[in-house]
Amino acid sequence: MTELVCLLEEPSAQAMLEGLLPRILPASITVRYIVFEGKQDLDKQLVRRLRCYLVPTAKFVILRDKDGADCHEVKKVLQQKCKEANKQDALIRIACHEIESWYLADLQAVETGIDIKNLAKKQSAAKYRNTDRVANAADELKRLTSGIYQKVGGSRSIGPHLDLSNTRSQSFAVFVSGLRKIFPLQQDSPHSPA
Repeated sequence: MTELVCLLEEPSAQAMLEGLLPRILPASITVRYIVFEGKQDLDKQLVRRLRCYLVPTAKFVILRDKDGADCHEVKKVLQQKCKEANKQDALIRIACHEIESWYLADLQAVETGIDIKNLAKKQSAAKYRNTDRVANAADELKRLTSGIYQKVGGSRSIGPHLDLSNTRSQSFAVFVSGLRKIFPLQQDSPHSPA
């Protein structure tokens, strides 16, 4: 049995992925989560955690927020750490600027997930058409939801509703396509679309 090991910067990423991944991955894939206490903790422990994971069929995905850093530099550093751990085939994805950018790109998912009426109507506003450019997406989401959005609970509620074909966040689209390349859905999978 193959498993996907998700190495994540924070608990909110796990909360979101728990609702999202069952819609992307074949049902036969087991998902494990290793959650760090922020990006510095992830950077510090990544090599050791990858080396110590001894399941030979495991595939790895590393998800980290860009925040204010250069995403190419962040990815380069993470690639070097994967090389040190002899896990060069790990899928590294950077959320630009943060995973809340993915939520701003899909206000229908936010509206449905946290039950806020008429939020999806705001999707046509310029700032919500290319949300990877929104540097303070978490703050914007809290403002947009009048403080209802909370990182972990909101991520858990929104994740199952995110539109897998959404391209308003390029970093989200690249994340989804990367996973689909590693684990193409089988035609007989209960998770595959009808």
